Amino acid sequence: MTEQFIAAHQFEEAISDLETINDWLRWSASQFSAAGLFFGHGTDNAWDEAVSLILPTLSLPIDTPKELVLTRLTRSEKMMLAEVIAERVNNRTPVAYLTNQAWFAGSPFYVDERVLIPRSPFAELIEKRFSPWLAQEQDVHRILDMCTGSACIAIALAEKFDEAQVDAVDISTDALDVADINISDYQLEDRVFPIQSDVFSGVEGQKYDLIIANPPYVDAEDMADLPSEFHHEPELGLASGFDGLDVTRKILAGAAEHLTDNGLLFVEVGNSMVHMEEIYPNAEFEWIDFDKGGLGVFVISKQALVRSIED
Repeated sequence: MTEQFIAAHQFEEAISDLETINDWLRWSASQFSAAGLFFGHGTDNAWDEAVSLILPTLSLPIDTPKELVLTRLTRSEKMMLAEVIAERVNNRTPVAYLTNQAWFAGSPFYVDERVLIPRSPFAELIEKRFSPWLAQEQDVHRILDMCTGSACIAIALAEKFDEAQVDAVDISTDALDVADINISDYQLEDRVFPIQSDVFSGVEGQKYDLIIANPPYVDAEDMADLPSEFHHEPELGLASGFDGLDVTRKILAGAAEHLTDNGLLFVEVGNSMVHMEEIYPNAEFEWIDFDKGGLGVFVISKQALVRSIED
């Protein structure tokens, strides 16, 4: 679909004619559909995209009662909505950056353009406490969240494993500033520790029961074809060389020495999973099937990792 934009006179008409929250939800959903927006940063359709933008902009919850969305808006509120809708459509800015809120594992997190917008299938694994690979009775004392970004994965891990320490590492100090905001919001400063680190450089000598890695993994071909929305996200968090696996190679090379004897490594590589078999033909990766959708995540034990890297 060809990208389209909303002209100034259309906004003037909307401000004049639209009265209720529901009017603006309907109108913005229609505009989103007509504009050929990409949905994939928390929603997959124009209506949910409209809800996720309009209601938070008005400081209302996503589950606002039906009676309330039938209420009328002031002119200043309409102008505020027109401004964010224009930014979403005409500049292709993702909703999460306009509301500074994204959801992961059922919880809200602060985000801005210093970090990627959460969308990892790791949420499902965390909810299941990594079963069946991790036995329910197995103690987890230390966890490493590699390439933490907003720290949404680290925080979800800390809440699921309530006696574990979580080191949240990232190469980007900008990302770690955002991680600090979320760690503070969830009052987890005593168990989630943001650390500036290029892969394992900042955690030398440390060992973990779980290493969860969501590194940049978009290959050069896919980077060239990404929808406009993705270009608002930090390229450092997306691109990883010709085959998308530059950072993953470093993780696999160093992970074994940072895992405890029964430790497990989970890595997300997305579409770049197609390149993994060529690079590691004998590796004992187990690719995970998700109930809620998602692909490109593998798990491997320390012992299997040692055998795979040696091969």
